Amino acid sequence: MIEVYIDGASAGNPGPSGAGIFIKGHGSGEKYSIPLGCMSNHEAEYHALIKALEICIEKGYKTVSFRTDSELVNKAIEKEFAKNKSYVPLLERALELSSQLDLFFIKWIPSHENKVADECSRLAIRMNTPEETVDE
Repeated sequence: MIEVYIDGASAGNPGPSGAGIFIKGHGSGEKYSIPLGCMSNHEAEYHALIKALEICIEKGYKTVSFRTDSELVNKAIEKEFAKNKSYVPLLERALELSSQLDLFFIKWIPSHENKVADECSRLAIRMNTPEETVDE
């Protein structure tokens, strides 16, 4: 089974944001730092999940266990419900992608167990171009 650690981060709320993804499996680890432009921290958490799901599907991973330190995202996926209406399209996209996997799990973990994904998300913030970080 592939283990995927995800984290979204923002420098400000909203502010320049990034997704960090660490995929463990088959004896190796893959790290991704993906700049996301300007958004809230919660939006960045959802986008980290979506980007990680897209990577897993692209690589043909079928049995995947996700780890996140975002209680909001974890609960939304488990309940298939987002209280904040602005997160509904992100949740729907994540659920649609997760349904393409044979087996999908998501589990909340404390931040100290998610250090690699956190480091990747913070690097991704710095990778944003000035044009992407302007809040329009």
